[in-house]
Amino acid sequence: MVVTLRQEFTVSERRACRVLDQPRTSQRYQSQPRDDEAALVERMLRLVRERPRFGYRRIAWLLRRESWRASDTRIYRLWRREGLKVPRKKRKKRRLGTTANGCHRRRAKFKNHVWAWDFAFDRTASGSTLKWLSIVDEYTRECLALKVDRSITSEDVIDTLAELFAMRGVPKCIRSDNGPEFIARAIQRWLAQVEVQTLYVEPGSPWENGYAESFHSRLRDEFLATEEFESLAAARRLAQEWRDDYNHHRPHSSLGYVAPAEYAARCCSSVRAAPSLQNSSEVPLTQTFITHGTEI
Repeated sequence: MVVTLRQEFTVSERRACRVLDQPRTSQRYQSQPRDDEAALVERMLRLVRERPRFGYRRIAWLLRRESWRASDTRIYRLWRREGLKVPRKKRKKRRLGTTANGCHRRRAKFKNHVWAWDFAFDRTASGSTLKWLSIVDEYTRECLALKVDRSITSEDVIDTLAELFAMRGVPKCIRSDNGPEFIARAIQRWLAQVEVQTLYVEPGSPWENGYAESFHSRLRDEFLATEEFESLAAARRLAQEWRDDYNHHRPHSSLGYVAPAEYAARCCSSVRAAPSLQNSSEVPLTQTFITHGTEI
């Protein structure tokens, strides 16, 4: 303020201080940092990194407990000088999904109507992580894909889906939980382009993706819990063998103890035998063969 008055009115320092009723010694004082200030700031910053939710008062208390000369006012001065600030708590975002998309409400009515996908995790004999992506046709119960890798990103998921679409056709819907790979914008945009509807179940409700959960319980019980994987290559080879056995040989209780591949073949035969039903969105295959339940 004294400097501003002197520059604006071209007066001496003495007169400016007299007008402001301020001692002239205040204009010549140069603060001298304490000898321990550099070490104190370094320790304060380390504590802030360890405890990012602590404010300056808690940090000051921790420093005093370590025998530092750290009053609240001193720590506040250093806190402001270093530009520290406790980050504001972020409100958790509600994931996509609703109970209306659950498998008990929106049931698959024909082959390639609804696919379900999910992830499972296991380890190799050396302790390395293995991530498994499974894709199941909810109507025929076929395991369409069982991909295993160290990590699986949204780009990997898109590649797997594109290969399945080319071989099997495009489904009407895909049901999943709210995992980051499934709600990724890249996947949502890509599925929208190929006109596949995404059915996200209610967050925290895995039973609403019951077909995927049921398949994973069998995958865990009959495969992952009984095999020891020496490497990623061995896991891929064994996964392919188990998937083939699951689709072509394992009797499925909800299909009348028919293997999923055989049931899918019967579905195709029934559609060819009834051309009038091909243009219908609902093919009553459950009445042709068996009651189509939800258990495995």
